[in-house]
Amino acid sequence: MTLTLSLTQNVFAKTLLVVGDSLSAGYGLDPADGWVNQLAERLKAHDIPLSVANISISGETSAGALRRLPSALAKYTPTIVLIELGANDGLQGLPLKLLEQNLRQMILLCKQQGALPVLFTMHIPPNYGKPYTTAFSQLFSTLSQEQNIPLMPFFLEGVAGNPEFIQADGLHPNQAAQPIILKNVWTVLAPMIKQQLTIEESATQ
Repeated sequence: MTLTLSLTQNVFAKTLLVVGDSLSAGYGLDPADGWVNQLAERLKAHDIPLSVANISISGETSAGALRRLPSALAKYTPTIVLIELGANDGLQGLPLKLLEQNLRQMILLCKQQGALPVLFTMHIPPNYGKPYTTAFSQLFSTLSQEQNIPLMPFFLEGVAGNPEFIQADGLHPNQAAQPIILKNVWTVLAPMIKQQLTIEESATQ
């Protein structure tokens, strides 16, 4: 099921689009408690004129997200796109070349629509051996440098590996983890938002 929400009460002309998996869809949580909804509330509290649309789906892979992205870009015409993907590709041991190609195509689609893509760094357990795991982790920084786009550091820092912040399934962040995730994201994202909105405002003058 696709989670498509406009999470701010005020509907602004500009939109921040989140394309992710269960970590952004709020798996096992009330949708209002997820970090994406908390991000929308943070934007509102800071009087930042951005609506938030979240099309994240639990279990989503880069291939699935790539198929859905064009229609989402057409619908929301976002200013910024947060790309939080890759974990399910990695957990399934899918070819990293395919993940890289899918993410690159998503980045290019965002650029073609005039949106700023922000790529999230992802990490996975060493289920498929150290070479695969290391190459997986390095893929995101390499791609961000190649495409000259912002890279979000690992946004589960302080959460992953800490039982206090993980649900009973041993995998997904719980409600208590969401403010930590938001803090990790906001610290990096807030300056990007300010810069991007300033650039767009200057372009229209």
